[in-house]
Amino acid sequence: MRVAKASFVSPERNFAYGLIAVALSVFVFAYSTRFGPAAVLAYYALWLPLVLIDYRRVLGNYARYHWILAFGVLACLSTFWSLAPATSARASVQYATHIVCALIAARVIGARTLSYGVLAGAALVLAYSFAFGGYHFDPLDGTYSFVGAFSSKNQLGFYASLGVYFAFVAAFLLDAAFVTRFVAMGIGGISTYALVASQSATSLIGIVLTLTAMVGARAVLLFSPAARKVIFITLAILAAGGIFVALNAGALDAVLAIFGKDATLTGRTYLWSEGLASIAQAPVFGVGYQGYWVQGFAEAERLWAEFYIATRTGFHFHNTYIEALVELGAVGFVLICILVGGVLFAHLGRLLSHGRDQAAYIVFGLAVLLLIRSFVEVDILYPYTIGSFLIYYAAGQLTVRAAQTRRRTNTESLVTAY
Repeated sequence: MRVAKASFVSPERNFAYGLIAVALSVFVFAYSTRFGPAAVLAYYALWLPLVLIDYRRVLGNYARYHWILAFGVLACLSTFWSLAPATSARASVQYATHIVCALIAARVIGARTLSYGVLAGAALVLAYSFAFGGYHFDPLDGTYSFVGAFSSKNQLGFYASLGVYFAFVAAFLLDAAFVTRFVAMGIGGISTYALVASQSATSLIGIVLTLTAMVGARAVLLFSPAARKVIFITLAILAAGGIFVALNAGALDAVLAIFGKDATLTGRTYLWSEGLASIAQAPVFGVGYQGYWVQGFAEAERLWAEFYIATRTGFHFHNTYIEALVELGAVGFVLICILVGGVLFAHLGRLLSHGRDQAAYIVFGLAVLLLIRSFVEVDILYPYTIGSFLIYYAAGQLTVRAAQTRRRTNTESLVTAY
């Protein structure tokens, strides 16, 4: 029996494969440290063999989109000046191949399939955490919180917030059957429970602000394309002014008090100051990709001890931009800002210009969530994480949409000519 290529590489016809591939990838991202290299190899096996089926469609041409690949290339090059070259070499190759997989997914998986796949994957991740996870005592704030099968409540909170987001997408944005919407809302309810149980202020605030932005964007889309941009800019200015006034009025302290946090954000401000001080060591190109948090290095060992990280692994500065500055210097900082900003504003531009572009709407919400989290977490700088997969998927979607637009333009030109 022959299986059509389209069943694997065509976004219009590969829903079954795409759903399974995305769901299993999400599960691997969550628990690769538990299941080891076998899980990572399974992840590669889901995406890389697609190149052999139809390499032109699967790989595409990224010559015009070098900004998408620039940060990954710099990470690989940093091996030559890294303080820990072996660590940087291994980690950068893993990150580069992870980027390739995400870009392959962007070429062959549509936003609808991605939404259902991440929703199913989040359900698997949370089910595993409820079955085999537990609670953890945080010595910094003196509280117990549910961490599931993770080592951090913020990791569980991130997957729970993704479950909430894609449940919202499936229930209210996609043209789905009643049963599908009902199941999506059920997963959303479970995700909400996990989010609250984790007591992750970062994740809870992030998803609330994201859904608020999505609802606001939907209201803006009710107007004509010409009016949308003016309305959006006006609302953005008003929102920025309102946030500034609220912060000066003590709103931040009030919000933190709700979650039992203080002005130090559970030590984050101290970490940020330590990271900023470390930038002077190598301000232009950094100490190398993943070249700071290395066992045996004095500063890393000191911070691990101060924050009770007994495993001496899996720690960071809790800020994407400070982490990029330390590891890859000012150059890496600029490139990661271009990546995050390019994804956000490109999809926003498509959304404002084409209100019925459902994929742009879904990916725009993802970009907002990742942007909000980038100031207090490091979701997009490491391999085999859901955050980095989603940001590069969103970037890759820009190349797919651009190619489709060019094909439509060429077709219309031919029709006009004849």
